[in-house]
Amino acid sequence: MDILGVKQKLGIIGNNELMNRAIEMSLRVASTDLSVLITGESGVGKEFFPQIIHSNSPRRHNKYIAVNCGAIPEGTIDSELFGHEKGAFTGATESRKGYFEEANDGTIFLDEVGELPLATQVRLLRVLQVGEIIRVGASKPIKVNVRVVAATNSNLLQAIGEGKFREDLYYRLNTVPISIPALRERRDDIPLLFRKFAADVAAKYRMPSISLDNSATDILKSYDWPGNVRQLKNVAEQISAVEEERKISGEILTRYLPNYQSSYIPILHSNVNTTNNSDRELLYKVLFEMKTELNDVKSMLLELLQRSGNFDHHPMTPQTPTLLPSIIHKPAPATEFIETQEVTDEPTAKPISKDQVLREAILEALRRNGGRRKLAAQELFMSERTLYRKIKDLNINDNEY
Repeated sequence: MDILGVKQKLGIIGNNELMNRAIEMSLRVASTDLSVLITGESGVGKEFFPQIIHSNSPRRHNKYIAVNCGAIPEGTIDSELFGHEKGAFTGATESRKGYFEEANDGTIFLDEVGELPLATQVRLLRVLQVGEIIRVGASKPIKVNVRVVAATNSNLLQAIGEGKFREDLYYRLNTVPISIPALRERRDDIPLLFRKFAADVAAKYRMPSISLDNSATDILKSYDWPGNVRQLKNVAEQISAVEEERKISGEILTRYLPNYQSSYIPILHSNVNTTNNSDRELLYKVLFEMKTELNDVKSMLLELLQRSGNFDHHPMTPQTPTLLPSIIHKPAPATEFIETQEVTDEPTAKPISKDQVLREAILEALRRNGGRRKLAAQELFMSERTLYRKIKDLNINDNEY
């Protein structure tokens, strides 16, 4: 199968060179049994590429099993992946095969592999090295013949340096690396994707499809899309369902783009280290929300002072340069930004630390979603496991939300 055939089969839209290269690499490696590591930001569509590899491999007639490692609790992940024996733990009333045994002679896709606990990483390394698993509660190894394709949106080299990921496992998984471009790296594809998602919604619910005017198309292409294709699809579906007007203007579109005016700030990926990209974008989002709220309060105070007749170049007048131009003209990493830029315009205001901002952002997301961590994690563009870890690290208690 060629690149065009793959796109037609899986519904991949666009003709971006980086995306075409990733598809071509998947087709080339499909006929081998080499392990593949797929990297890319959350929401770029990494799940398509293990399917390309499996469906074009000699194993295509056998099982393909996809596992989200970040969605399985740490206490049960070994049992889920490698199986367990009867009586191995409370509730193990019978022996059970794990995903690796179920996928024997086929392909297993380990999504969010960077979320695996260290103990589980040791077990996975054994599979890759000698093709054996040991069920939880058993002592006898079981031979398996499984093609492993893994994916991650985190920086595994940084995780290795922090002692969170095994270096030997990384090189076993990364035999063939495939990088999936972010949506902002394929801007010409964005209007095509939007049109496809809007048409899908229209066909499903039997309504006229929405279209964009020129201003909306320009905004669509200039926005940074931190949630990538997943976010774009969500926006297309929201607008299709909510708006009565079928011709969407730029003004309407911006209502559905969080912090559109500050969307250019995260486009620092070409100039600064992106190892903490998701945290940095979250920090920008929270800081600009706080900046907006502060300016609203100042405007209200100024209006009250003017009405009372006591206004005469009041020191509350917002005369200092705004935060946005200073960042655009002089990009800086998130940590430097927080240390040197104050949230308020008052010279006596105390800088807010990264942990404080992250803590408040997580609390707000939990409150908005009624404490449901899965929904909060989706809103914050992080995995559930990452959210659980941050809740623990930041000492967030249930009674706070």
